[in-house]
Amino acid sequence: MLVGRDVEWGRVVGVLAGARDGRSGGLVLRGEAGIGKSSLLARAVADAETHGMLIVRGMGVESETELPFGGLHQMLYPFADRFDGLPGQQAAALRSAFGLDDTGAAPDRFLIGAATLTLLSELAGERPMLCAVDDAQWLDQASADALFFAARRLGAADPIAMVFAVRDSARPFPTPGLDVLRLGGLDRDAARELLAAHAPALTVPIRDRLLDEAGGNPLALIELASVLAQGDADPAAPQVGPLPVGGGVQEAFRLQLAGLPEAARLMLLVVAADSTSDVGVVLRAAAELGLDAADLGPAEEARLVVLAGDEVRFRHPLIRAVTYQDAAHHQRMAVHGALAATLAGDEHADRRAWHLAAAATGPDERVAAELEQAAHRAGRRGGTSAVAAAYERAARLSTDREGKARRIVHAARAAYDAGRPDRATRLAAEAATLTAEPAVAAEAAFVRAQVEYERTSPAADAALALEGAELIAASDPERAVSMLTESLWCARDACAHDLVRRGVDKLRTVRLPPGSAPAPVVGALIAYGDLIEGRVAEALPPMRALVAAARAGTVQELVERVIAGYMGLLAGDDEAAIDVLESLVADARGQGALGWLPYALEPLAIGRLLSADFRGAEADLADGLSLAADIGQDMQATVLEGVAARLETVIGDPDRCRTLAFRVLDHADRHPTNAALATWGLGLLDLAVGNAGGAVRHLAAVCSGPARHDLLIRAVPDLVEAAVRGGRDDLARDHLPAFQAWAEHAATPTATALSLRCQALMAGDETAADHYAASLDLSKGHAYDTARTRLLYGEWLRRHRRRTEARDQLSRSRDAFGRLGAAAWADRASTELEVLGDRPVARPHDADLHNRLTPQELQVVRLAAAGYSNREIGSQLYLSPRTVGHHLYKAFPKIGVTRRAELSRLEL
Repeated sequence: MLVGRDVEWGRVVGVLAGARDGRSGGLVLRGEAGIGKSSLLARAVADAETHGMLIVRGMGVESETELPFGGLHQMLYPFADRFDGLPGQQAAALRSAFGLDDTGAAPDRFLIGAATLTLLSELAGERPMLCAVDDAQWLDQASADALFFAARRLGAADPIAMVFAVRDSARPFPTPGLDVLRLGGLDRDAARELLAAHAPALTVPIRDRLLDEAGGNPLALIELASVLAQGDADPAAPQVGPLPVGGGVQEAFRLQLAGLPEAARLMLLVVAADSTSDVGVVLRAAAELGLDAADLGPAEEARLVVLAGDEVRFRHPLIRAVTYQDAAHHQRMAVHGALAATLAGDEHADRRAWHLAAAATGPDERVAAELEQAAHRAGRRGGTSAVAAAYERAARLSTDREGKARRIVHAARAAYDAGRPDRATRLAAEAATLTAEPAVAAEAAFVRAQVEYERTSPAADAALALEGAELIAASDPERAVSMLTESLWCARDACAHDLVRRGVDKLRTVRLPPGSAPAPVVGALIAYGDLIEGRVAEALPPMRALVAAARAGTVQELVERVIAGYMGLLAGDDEAAIDVLESLVADARGQGALGWLPYALEPLAIGRLLSADFRGAEADLADGLSLAADIGQDMQATVLEGVAARLETVIGDPDRCRTLAFRVLDHADRHPTNAALATWGLGLLDLAVGNAGGAVRHLAAVCSGPARHDLLIRAVPDLVEAAVRGGRDDLARDHLPAFQAWAEHAATPTATALSLRCQALMAGDETAADHYAASLDLSKGHAYDTARTRLLYGEWLRRHRRRTEARDQLSRSRDAFGRLGAAAWADRASTELEVLGDRPVARPHDADLHNRLTPQELQVVRLAAAGYSNREIGSQLYLSPRTVGHHLYKAFPKIGVTRRAELSRLEL
């Protein structure tokens, strides 16, 4: 029975009932040691069992925090026979994580989370599930990442409850994105009721003193009462003065441990230091120390440990903690040495290495080498946190300075890959101070650079990556090119043109071995230096060459394919860019490279936006933002919000556009290119509602800013329109030549059509109509640009009293905007028609099927129409198959279909 926890139990019941009703839910129980988390969790398990739910249980163990996937193995290995039913990459990831297959490349850490999600969803398809994890703060980081990723990605239709108990401790253990229930102490009445049930013979003075000192902590009340009862010949006798112990739970356990014989305490230390709970291992290690099984007896009699079959476990995790922490250092070292001697065989190699490290009295190269091998094994399994820990401990045991620096920089790289930027920075800085080797110093600078992208700015990343590249340009040119690629692209984001120039100059001097790197990438990056100087004729051909190489499949690296997609947009070839980026996104999903998806979805969304596939862009942004939030890519989430702000100006809510834009502009000093994109959106918002002054102000800032030769060159037609409407023809004349030069060399129908539209706006009466007509002929494949041009042409025709022609152009413009969901632009066209005497016409809302679906429904429907199964769709979108089915169930009525086969006939 839980005393005084009715409110807290109500929260847990709600999560369990939701799962039984087919709704997923996650809950973290947080609080100090002994506050009742485990009791709540145990009652949740009992309740779930009563209702026939499937129980998947796990428990963190402090001594296993550096063993990769130990917690996940404990929970999911019993279902290994179900791995074959998972999508191929996910099945391979779990097998690799559990050491069942080490033949492939190390899996992406997020792919293991996706595999966990899919497996849990498959298991819950048979009956509702409770996934319960106690002492989650001691889970190894790889397991915690996988489980929390799964908890955040559960869909509304998954009958899964995930409940974690997390003890407050000095070790930070964030649980982002999950609901948290913090447990406080029991109120005095509940605490008194608990004491009455467990220690009814305590005198009133002692009971009241205990109530004061325990602070409502249930375990403290129970354990301290037990100690007091055992220590008094007459527990009912009155006592005065202080209680014989402090109020902490640990103190109660210390008193119980202090009453044991020394041999029993040493035997308990063996149990505490061992993570296997295997009686055989414990007894063999104990024999190394001159102990035997009889020495465990007093601890068992005192109910400090429980023997069950071949396992020996502490009654409460805090007993393990107190046993280990209070032992003398030399005793702990001796115990770890005994355990290392006991754990022979390859299957215990990792545990043996860590025990040897704990037993080491100083630098020991043999032990350091064993830990380095443990790091290699963890790396093959995808356990990057464990890799970092093993390399760092190996470094501390290294016997020479350069070996220590090399291992520390490996630890820094692994910490970065594991999403631990603070640790990565600290280690990289330490490695840099230790080494005289350029390669180690360069890698340390590169790690610090990549951390700075999120922490400070892309400019800081660019500067440090350039520093690293300069150190190894001669000795390791291929690695230097990788660093220069990072530097140049981050400098682009930051509009740090000085760093772009320095990076381009360095890139020109790097001498690569023949065939060692894709020449188109290097050429395109150098060409970007020409672009920012306004040398469009020199810049665009190398950019197109990279795009062509990516489409031909000769560019394989994901980062280079992201750049290739962007180069296509910069060159004005949106169709080719989208082709490259769609292929990249599909491959990243197939490979499980989840961390790359937000970066690939960004330019893909921009490409779709510029091509008037607004709903596709919306779906890509929703997916990218969701993933970026789930995996901690805060800077990338801000970048995606900048694109979203630009999209909202066309099909969204003006208030949401402004909210997003202003949030992005708060980071303008860190990411000027992104800020310019958001400002472009604000300018378009003003232009759509006829606020020419506001539009000119925003768009002039964009077209005069540091990103003006980048993607933002495509804002010039909007500035020209705003400037002409606002009587600022001078601004239009100042900025139009740069756009015309770009459009001439881009030589695409879209770019040429926009140039012609600008000429029409600037032309005299005698030639404007010809320019508008020519622009419309070229923009037929671009619904939004065509509608914008028809609107301007219709306005021009109305002003020139050609009412019939004006009405035709304006009506077609209004209808096209309506189909696109561009409400503000449709209203502007309607206003022009009203001036001509037309009455407002009620139009069917959401005639376009895209507009009827949410972004995620559209993604799911498109993949279903392409013939993918629910499981395959879930694998691509990192959703459970049941969630995919839920989206299809909601989408079918919206688009007027009843069967999956009908989707192939729709234009999606």
